[in-house]
Amino acid sequence: MARQELARFLRDRRAGLRPQEAGLTTTGTVRRTPGLRREEVAALAHMSVDYYTRLEQARGPRPSPRILDALARALRLTPAERSHLFRLAGSNAPPGGNAVRRVRPHVARMLERLPETAAIVTDAAYGVVACNPLARALLGGDLAGGTTNLARHRFLGRSGMYESSSAEEFGHIVVARLRRAADRYPHDPRVTALLSELHAGSEEFRQIWRTRPVHAPGHRTKTLDHPEAGTLRLNCDVLLVPEDDQEVVLITADPGSPAVRALHRLAGQAT
Repeated sequence: MARQELARFLRDRRAGLRPQEAGLTTTGTVRRTPGLRREEVAALAHMSVDYYTRLEQARGPRPSPRILDALARALRLTPAERSHLFRLAGSNAPPGGNAVRRVRPHVARMLERLPETAAIVTDAAYGVVACNPLARALLGGDLAGGTTNLARHRFLGRSGMYESSSAEEFGHIVVARLRRAADRYPHDPRVTALLSELHAGSEEFRQIWRTRPVHAPGHRTKTLDHPEAGTLRLNCDVLLVPEDDQEVVLITADPGSPAVRALHRLAGQAT
């Protein structure tokens, strides 16, 4: 925990926030500085003035994520400032109350600039929230319909997507990510409903869930059986969209391989 930097950051943000911006009424009050007072920040964050004062003086204990969230709201921090606040306190900033299911415009535009790379965006619970035309042609299923969930496909087989050789490894990856989603979004009804459905419908899911797998996104290879293009050896790489807890999955093939020529043909058909 960087106490001095945290204290300085809190003082600076408090001094830069005008009472009107925080929803406070200042009629009839004489203020020596334009920013908020310590007691005002403490009241907005629902904590004692003494506790907040100790944080600003670098004398306080390590604040909990709940306290940090309250301070971020009280000080009207931007998402980047909120993440910085958590880092200074030695914590990872959890996302908001529910998993983000919208796609940022710049991410959606990036998918369209990858004509010979199949790309999909998945939310924290493995729902497909965006994809490009090649991904739809390569993977099958109703990717564009907004209802495909890769966890449901993997364990319940309800998507119509084509099968790949990495199913066993992917099962552990799915469960690791869903465990993180359960911790981060305990009150998200969609996440809760998905987990209930998977627990009820798949003994394999229940077994893997009990092992508490841990996985970090990275590079994988898999073999996909495509009804038109045949058996394709593909590379999967993941880019993170951390502010929304989403992943961009990029599917490519080795240069000069039969698979890359198949992707080229599918891309031509998909446009």
